[in-house]
Amino acid sequence: MYRSKTPRPTGQWITWPTDDRRWWFDSGALALDFAYTGSMAYAGGMGGDRPEWELWRAPSDLADWLTRRFEEVDAAATDRDLADAITLRSAIARTATRIAIGEDPAGEDIDVVNLFAATADIPPVLAGGRRQAGRSRARSGHALSEIARAAVHLFSANGRARIRECAADDCRIVFADDSRSNNRRWCSMQRCGNRAKVRAHRARSDG
Repeated sequence: MYRSKTPRPTGQWITWPTDDRRWWFDSGALALDFAYTGSMAYAGGMGGDRPEWELWRAPSDLADWLTRRFEEVDAAATDRDLADAITLRSAIARTATRIAIGEDPAGEDIDVVNLFAATADIPPVLAGGRRQAGRSRARSGHALSEIARAAVHLFSANGRARIRECAADDCRIVFADDSRSNNRRWCSMQRCGNRAKVRAHRARSDG
């Protein structure tokens, strides 16, 4: 079976550290899922460094996250892999947030994304052969390169038009609208969408 560069599944559970609220957030893009493993989950990434949001406190945490999305990746990760992942994640988070509010990304963040995208990623494989060409398992660095290339695609001229903030007044979470109609408004119907419906119902009832 040929493993093509088809889009990776997106979405993950986000837990509020302050009260253990848990909700499913589909960012619509692999690169944004990646970005939302750190403090970007707080106030759309504009709240500064929030250690309580950090999901990757050790290389094994990064390895767990990657292997859930890349079955080809070896489970091992090093301290260097973790440092690289956080560097790339920060650049993606800042770039997405700037685009969502109508600002140009910082040149240094673009450079970081391009640097990771230029390294070797996970190659496609045609199964059924009798010989193994190269390494049998991909490394964390290969997955980071694939994420960076996904970010390049997302932040291109066509992709930028689908990056936006949640429409709720009290939410600044950023997502990529991957719907055909391009009319997604909420970070999640489970969260802000339902709250907006409740508010609208109350307003109609009071009126």
